[in-house]
Amino acid sequence: MKKAGIIRCQQTEDICAGAMDFKVAGQGSLAFEKTGPVDVVGFVSCGGCPGKKAVMRAKMMVDKGAGVIAFASCISKGNPIDFACPHFENMKAAVENKLGSDIEILDHTH
Repeated sequence: MKKAGIIRCQQTEDICAGAMDFKVAGQGSLAFEKTGPVDVVGFVSCGGCPGKKAVMRAKMMVDKGAGVIAFASCISKGNPIDFACPHFENMKAAVENKLGSDIEILDHTH
């Protein structure tokens, strides 16, 4: 089973426990259909706007065995506050640049 790390929006921590992220990751459904079920090794926030800690935190989860880094849907789709992160594309590009092509990046979770 692959291991995954999930990066979530710090702004939504008070209103979302991440239950759906864990559910779809464990089932290998929705965004995890390509990977199949994964073992979540980390569930961290981006560190707050503009997401500068996402790179360091993604690397930390890779060091713990993650072969997949998923940006939670709160970042890329704006769930549940209906406001997607305006820094998402830059954050994703920075994470991809740091981790290289060996790590699979998912744009959302559900």
